[in-house]
Amino acid sequence: MSVMWNLWHGCRKASEGCRNCYVYRQDAWHGKESSSVTRTAAFDLPVRRRRDGRFRIPSGELVFTCFTSDFLVAEADAWRREAWEMMRLRHDLHFLFFTKRIERLCDLLPPDWGDGYENVTVGCSVENQEMADRRLPLLLAAPVRHRMIVCAPLLGPLDLEPYLSAAVEEVSVGGESGPEARPCDYDWVLDIRRQCVGADVPFRFHQTGARLVRDGRLYRIRREYQHAQARKAGIDFRI
Repeated sequence: MSVMWNLWHGCRKASEGCRNCYVYRQDAWHGKESSSVTRTAAFDLPVRRRRDGRFRIPSGELVFTCFTSDFLVAEADAWRREAWEMMRLRHDLHFLFFTKRIERLCDLLPPDWGDGYENVTVGCSVENQEMADRRLPLLLAAPVRHRMIVCAPLLGPLDLEPYLSAAVEEVSVGGESGPEARPCDYDWVLDIRRQCVGADVPFRFHQTGARLVRDGRLYRIRREYQHAQARKAGIDFRI
């Protein structure tokens, strides 16, 4: 089972992969300003309790963390220490966050982090070769127990072979969503899968994106089918 924990909301665009950010798109529909980072009412969700004293989020859940912002965005620095403390306290949950700001991680870790909390996975998001070569060496060098590479939105072919090792627990790939989505070529996806199989690193195709190119043909895929169609491709690789 899993739960979403968006403890702060809003972000500043960091690179080309942010151009058509889904958070900005969704906020625009409601007249919100996405570049303003605000602490949410759900900030303390992991430590909230029911009337009988039990935690509202039961033990064993996977907690998708900060998916309407970036966990390492500078505007949230004042709140992050408390967030780390909630993760430490709820060691019976597993927290997962993705970041385009991996260069900030080592300066923001809690004092008792050591070589990483066992219940936290850090996913580094890369969209093109430039960002892969800039960010992934930092991910591999960081003191983290659980690492993921998230190729999303995938904007071109990627050579990940220099970065694939037992230190990476999964590579997850997805195309871009939204009406202005840039095409994702299925051949790029298959090539990343080939690299992962060769390095014995798990691979997951989590989302087709709104425009998927396959065998030279452009397919337009509605938002509600993008995850299901990726699963239907049947190309995930598990060790």
